[in-house]
Amino acid sequence: MSNTIKKIGVLTSGGDSPGMNAAIRSVVRTCAFHNIECIGIYRGYEGMIDGDFKEMGPRSVNNIINKGGTILKTARSKEFMTVEGRKKAYNNLVKAGIDSLVIIGGDGSFTGAEVFNSEFGFPVMGIPGTIDNDIFGTSHTLGYDTALNTVIEVIDKIRDTASSHNRLFLVEVMGRDAGHIALNAGIGAGAEEILIPEENLGLERLLESLEKSKASGKSSSIVVIAEGDKIGKNIFELKDYVEANLPEYDVRVSVLGHMQRGGSPSCFDRVLASRLGVKAVEALLEGKSNYMVGILGDKITLTPLEQAIKGHTEIDLELLRVSDIMST
Repeated sequence: MSNTIKKIGVLTSGGDSPGMNAAIRSVVRTCAFHNIECIGIYRGYEGMIDGDFKEMGPRSVNNIINKGGTILKTARSKEFMTVEGRKKAYNNLVKAGIDSLVIIGGDGSFTGAEVFNSEFGFPVMGIPGTIDNDIFGTSHTLGYDTALNTVIEVIDKIRDTASSHNRLFLVEVMGRDAGHIALNAGIGAGAEEILIPEENLGLERLLESLEKSKASGKSSSIVVIAEGDKIGKNIFELKDYVEANLPEYDVRVSVLGHMQRGGSPSCFDRVLASRLGVKAVEALLEGKSNYMVGILGDKITLTPLEQAIKGHTEIDLELLRVSDIMST
C-alpha cells in the first residue's frame, strides 16, 4: 500500500439508493483499518464547495448498515458545474488536508469526479449507487437489488386487488433510460406484459397480448412499465388508449415513484457495498485514480470512469425471451 494518501474524503451524490450508508461505513472502516483519516463530506459536491466536512471514525458509522438513504445527505450542485465552483471545492479540500475522494453516486456524479480529476489531478474513485442499474462496468449498482425486492412486494399486493376486482393494473416503475427494474421485477412478479425503453412493443401488440390474456381465461392482468418507455406519452394516456380499445378491461394505474429508493437495503446490497468500499479505499492507497469499482462475475473490478460514464448497459435478451414465454 502507498503512503502518499493520508486523508480520504467520502461523499454521496445524485439520487439516494439503499446501500449508500453501507458503502460509507465500509469506506470509513477500511480507512481506519489502514490508519488513514476519513472525512465525511455532507451534501455531495455542494458540501465540498461549502466546506461542510466532518471527521469520521469506526464508531461514527455504527448501526447504519441497515438504513436506507444516506447519512451524509445528497444534493445536486449547479455551482460545481462551473470552473469557479470546482476551484472553491478544491481549495477547501486542500485546506482540510483531504488528498483523495471516494464518490458514491451515478454517472452524473462520476462526470463531476472525472472533470475534477482532470483539472486538479486530484485522486478520485467512484462507487456506483443508483437503483436503475444503468452504469457500464458493473452487473449490479448499489440499491438495485433492494429496489427490485421493493417493487416485487408492492406488485404482489396490487395483484391481490387486481384479482379481487378483475382489473388490469398498469404499474409504472423507475427507469428513465433503462428497463432493468421493469424487466426483472416484471418477470419476478409474473406480469403479463413488460414495457421498457430498449424495446418498442408497440400499442397494437400490447392490445393483442391483453386480448389473448383475456381469451385464455385470465381474470386480471398486471403490466409493468418503465417510466422511460416510449409506447405512450405517459402511463395515463396509455390507460385511456387501452380503455378506448378494450372496454372490457377495468384499468387502474399505480405509479410507484420514490418508494423504490427507500427502505432497508437487502443483504446483497449490504455485502456489495462492503466489498466496493474496501476496494475503493485500497485502490486509492495503491496509487490508482479515476476508476469506478464494480462487480462482474462476482469479482470486484475497476473500470475507468470515462468508460463507466460513456458506456451503455445492455438489456438481457434472454430475459426478454423468458418474459415472452412466461406471459403465455
